[in-house]
Amino acid sequence: MTGRVPSSVERMRETIEQAVVAEQAGLDVVGIGEHHRGDFIASQPAVMLAAIAASTSRVRLTSAVTVLSSADPVVTFQEFATLDLISNGRAEIIAGRGSFTDSFPLFGYDLADYADIFREKLELLVAIRDSNPITWSGKFRSSLSQADIAPRPVQKTLPIWVGVGGTPSSGARAGRMGLPMAYGVLLGPIDSALPIKRAFEDAAHRNGHDLTIMPTLIAGHGFVSRSSQEARDVMYPYFASGFAENSRQRDQPTVIPRGAFDAQTSPHGALMTGSVQEVIDKMMLQHELYGNTRVLIQMGLGACLRRST
Repeated sequence: MTGRVPSSVERMRETIEQAVVAEQAGLDVVGIGEHHRGDFIASQPAVMLAAIAASTSRVRLTSAVTVLSSADPVVTFQEFATLDLISNGRAEIIAGRGSFTDSFPLFGYDLADYADIFREKLELLVAIRDSNPITWSGKFRSSLSQADIAPRPVQKTLPIWVGVGGTPSSGARAGRMGLPMAYGVLLGPIDSALPIKRAFEDAAHRNGHDLTIMPTLIAGHGFVSRSSQEARDVMYPYFASGFAENSRQRDQPTVIPRGAFDAQTSPHGALMTGSVQEVIDKMMLQHELYGNTRVLIQMGLGACLRRST
């Protein structure tokens, strides 16, 4: 037997099939992330989510995340408003700066403007959602004058979450704007994002926003199996391979040893890996710490091989 990399057609088909199974299993939301590298197929999350919408009827459909810094907020809104029409009101956006910067040179953006571009584009995306027609001007995009941005979604307010990595200032931005927040708790202690939570809540209070209508979610990596050992044994080679490839593309080649991986799957580590009960327990601990209403678990990372004879 030899290993082979599945084709893009296989990967696309299986991603859609996984979403259908997720709905059948009773899960509430399916997310597709945005990447612009050959080892990913999801450069256009809204298109993939539209295909999933055609094969499902209930599950919520979100980007995870939309790399808004290198996108046009007008086009992003139109894509997800269209998805909302196709899915009859199930579309959501998680807008973030992304884990990688590959889209910046691809679309001609300067990394020196990384933070300012995201701030401006997020403000524009929310403004487009909240009013139409819109008049707007900024630094990084041409102005809009009484622009009619169509189509409009089924939902009265299309959900826009802010995807947040490791900085409290990002949490403060979401709180200041009154937007729900998606924490990325990928590695490290399970409580590592608490400073972001505090910054989010403090900023919301200072700006007069009601936290009861600003939900939060936790996003991370994991794998669930029949036993703790099986889950760890299955996930480790894939996770280690993906981790090594991601760090190599950042010019920081790093290997995660098995011992370090296992430590991350412990009750107070970030990885959502183990038996069903272990993962449930970790979700409940997360909820105690963060008060989140949703968990997104990425169960595939690296080493995309199929066995053939």
